[in-house]
Amino acid sequence: MDKIKTLAGSLGGIHIEKIVLSEPFIDFSARFSSMPGTVVLLSGGELDCAKYHILAAKPWLSFVGRGHDMAISIGDQNIHFEADPFETLRELLHTFSFDQHILPLDPALPVASGLFGYLSYDLKDHLEKLPHTAIDDLCLPEICLFAPSIVVVHDKINESTYLCVPERILPGGSNLDIDLEAFEKIITSEPPGKTSFSGDAEGFRSNFEKNSYMDSIEQIKEYIASGHVYQVNMSQRFKMGFKGSAFGLFQTLYNNNPAPFFAFIQAGDHQIVSTSPERFVLRTGNRVETRPIKGTRPRGDFPEEDKRLCRELMESGKDDAELSMIVDLLRNDLGKVCAGGTVRVTEHKRLEAYRNVYHLVSVVEGTLGRSFDSVDLITATFPGGSITGCPKIRSMEIIDELEPNRRHIYTGSIGYISFHDTMDLSIAIRTATIVNNRIIFSAGGGIIFDSDPGDEFDETLHKGRTLMEAFQGDKTKSHKHTFAWINGTIKPMEQVTIPVTDLGLHYGYGFFETIRVDKGEPKFLNEHTERFNRAWKQLFFQPPPDLSWNKIIEQVITRNGFREQTAAVKIIATKGDRDDPPFNNTLMVMSHPYTHRLAGKENPGLHILTYPEPRQTPLADHKTLNYLYYFLAGKWARAAGADEALIINPNGTVSETNTGNIMLIKDRSVTMPVSPHALPGTMAEPVLELLTKWGYEINNRPVLTEDLFGADQVLITNSLMGAVPALSLDGKRLSEPSSLWQDINTDLFKQ
Repeated sequence: MDKIKTLAGSLGGIHIEKIVLSEPFIDFSARFSSMPGTVVLLSGGELDCAKYHILAAKPWLSFVGRGHDMAISIGDQNIHFEADPFETLRELLHTFSFDQHILPLDPALPVASGLFGYLSYDLKDHLEKLPHTAIDDLCLPEICLFAPSIVVVHDKINESTYLCVPERILPGGSNLDIDLEAFEKIITSEPPGKTSFSGDAEGFRSNFEKNSYMDSIEQIKEYIASGHVYQVNMSQRFKMGFKGSAFGLFQTLYNNNPAPFFAFIQAGDHQIVSTSPERFVLRTGNRVETRPIKGTRPRGDFPEEDKRLCRELMESGKDDAELSMIVDLLRNDLGKVCAGGTVRVTEHKRLEAYRNVYHLVSVVEGTLGRSFDSVDLITATFPGGSITGCPKIRSMEIIDELEPNRRHIYTGSIGYISFHDTMDLSIAIRTATIVNNRIIFSAGGGIIFDSDPGDEFDETLHKGRTLMEAFQGDKTKSHKHTFAWINGTIKPMEQVTIPVTDLGLHYGYGFFETIRVDKGEPKFLNEHTERFNRAWKQLFFQPPPDLSWNKIIEQVITRNGFREQTAAVKIIATKGDRDDPPFNNTLMVMSHPYTHRLAGKENPGLHILTYPEPRQTPLADHKTLNYLYYFLAGKWARAAGADEALIINPNGTVSETNTGNIMLIKDRSVTMPVSPHALPGTMAEPVLELLTKWGYEINNRPVLTEDLFGADQVLITNSLMGAVPALSLDGKRLSEPSSLWQDINTDLFKQ
């Protein structure tokens, strides 16, 4: 931590001043919403826990961790090291802690400086030894916290707002004037314009089918009957495509259905939007509190129905048992770090009403022991018992067994941990992650022996309504289903499946053809079909299928709406797992719009690099699904700033590129590299026929990389892009190409 303190400076105090906002707090926060490290915590509604709005922005320190890989950023300095995330958090809090008595008593602010962000549910693995059977498909940080240079606290009750700027003492002086000037510049600039967002037209899709989810609940009930657990929180995850502003979604949700623990985190490469109603843990000096929620009913559409559902929840023995069980669990958790005899339940079964649901809530309080700090309080209680089950460890094992994806932020915690012994963290439920143009959220419920699987499934939908309804009626959606032809049937792409026993999946045992289609017309279909049939005979040892590929392609192109544009069609064949009739090959035809490789490029050609891994395999004679070598070669070239990788044979001669055939043009002759094994390109043959017709002589011989520099021009050909000139090899310019490549493409792709 010495290096970190040297870079960040020491905290010399907190500049606090009262300010007046000329706009609603959420609109004020929008000014900072695109800045990485911004955290917005809004208290919606009128409950006693909904008192403060807080903005944290312009971080002077960022802390992210995944596994034991920790990263702390200060300015343009990045420090990476191996450590436990909770111990790293403890050291950061200790390094920058200051006596809360330097803060003014009036106003008594909940936070003036500290760390803001999230702790993912998956941090549980640093507290307990648990199995890992769920997939971590998001690959996001497990801990993500920011130390802001700007903290704005708005007291909703007193209608007062305070700006807090931590003063850091650095070798060059204090940061205070710089941060105050930056704040003033942001709040006096033009406010951001109205933002929009949209999702896929078909809406959210779950990672469970309804029957599978209910089967999992039955499995939990069997575990309960066998004495493993008393209760388990089971959830399903929903996902869809997302476009637009994550903060725009946050604003919409807050305006529609404010809850006590709304949160927005701008983490740079992902954003978190939370509408949580549940407090995980609060610390104010040595006073601590947790507010578990157990028991949910949907709101009724009519007053009488609403009253009936409310009464049903209050009188439910099942929900009373669930809540009492979790209250006992949390009392035990708090008892690990609280002074003896101080943990007590101050309220039990309090009814709280929200727009879509009713909840039962309890309040448990205690006094933190003298030898314990905020991190001790977190590790004693994390993750919250209300969203794991009882007993907690076995419940978490069952969750990992039955839920296919790791939870990440869902049922983790969001909020702040101050440098002056205060903390407020919510349970991350009703919480969405926006990453890689996708929005993901989960919803679940506590399962006990009396749980009805159908009712529990419906409860997850009720809990997810707030997020789902934010996208209803959206007129900006443009997404539509993509269709594929598979084994004789046109299906939406998301319904296309390949059996796990298929050897195409096991070994890449299969092959494919990629065909250019211009306004519904497949180019060089006969050549592609001949190569397809040849591969079928030689790799599958069967007669090729008797299919009208032109009609199948027409169906796929038409169904996807690509008849008036250029599209790429891919035919895929896999072996299946049978060697005798009836065979169970998979045959599939897909399509997508095609944009030419040179579209948008300043230079009319491709830059190539020699791939350092030579290749020779008989599979290169066919376009097999065992395509990883070429895929990695292309990825390597792009990472190095080139467009294409040049593939070399073991003897050092040139074979092809990762996507096409190579041609060397010199005077009126064309040289094709001779290679023991290379794909006979469907585009190379018609290009050579055309050049022969134009008076060029064709030669086939071994080619070395230096020969490319002696050619008048070098062309790369494949069935989608036609002929394209190579501009450089390994950073050295090749001869300037003529217009020959354009003449070739004009002739071959004429309508």
